[in-house]
Amino acid sequence: MYSIVLQAQAQPQGWFQPQLLVFAGIIIVFYFFMIRPQQKKAKDQKKFIDEIKKGDYIVTIGGAHGYIAEIDSETFILEVEKGGRIKFNRSAISLEATKAANAKK
Repeated sequence: MYSIVLQAQAQPQGWFQPQLLVFAGIIIVFYFFMIRPQQKKAKDQKKFIDEIKKGDYIVTIGGAHGYIAEIDSETFILEVEKGGRIKFNRSAISLEATKAANAKK
């Protein structure tokens, strides 16, 4: 019985162990399914924010709906119902909510 255990332990392992290949596979899966799509989403969000102009209908992250009345380099003024105006940072624009709101129109 002890000879079988000793024989099993005596086998040397090479550099490319199966555990190393599994670990590399997990890293590749994380990159293609989590990191890369997140980078693409951030790039699309930045492009959308850079392309907005006066008169565009947007939705903020906080849920405020309205039209762009004025726009500066870092801020914009959102015109809501009945002439109300609110100043926001450009980073407050929600890409997904704006697309969904524009699709309903």
